[in-house]
Amino acid sequence: MDEEEQEQVTRAEEAPPYNQLPAEETRYALFTDGSCRIIGMKRKWKAAVWSPTRQVAQATEGEGGSSQLAELKAVQLALDIAEREKWPKLYLYTDSWMVANALWGWLEKWKKANWQRRGKPIWAADEWKDIATRVERLPVKVRHVDAHVPKSRANEEHRNNEQVDQAAKIEVSKIDLDWQHKGELFLARWAHDASGHQGRDATYK
Repeated sequence: MDEEEQEQVTRAEEAPPYNQLPAEETRYALFTDGSCRIIGMKRKWKAAVWSPTRQVAQATEGEGGSSQLAELKAVQLALDIAEREKWPKLYLYTDSWMVANALWGWLEKWKKANWQRRGKPIWAADEWKDIATRVERLPVKVRHVDAHVPKSRANEEHRNNEQVDQAAKIEVSKIDLDWQHKGELFLARWAHDASGHQGRDATYK
């Protein structure tokens, strides 16, 4: 492979652990997660992104799909934020091996194979194509974070992953929120605290 080809690879490098990022780089770090569950007779997915420096999560949801699809939607949401704010780079932290492995190398293989595997279109081809195109434009570094580590062993990276995990849950509290109409931003305090403290509900009135 010559240098010109190398420059056009659809691949993310591995990101350092969050607590090893230089302080000025942490603003470009986002944690992503997705979930899916059946409510009534409908399957719903929800994708979330957590910014450790802003202490704010952003979420989006839809019907159908799967938790794996929600993980992809979360990556797209993170790329949306980075592009909208014209970030020079993006550090992506995920507990999904599928996302990490795809960004580290599978995307590149799929693209060369015309988005097919064993003669059949790959799963979620449209989402992967979109992600691949954007990763070629924006330097992205990805790190896999272990999920659900005991509190005694949890470091800052694990705690941030727990925040986005909570934000991605379909029902993070007993309050019935319509995400599409209430807006996509919500406070971290609300996202991980479902105990019904006064003041939380006021955000949405």
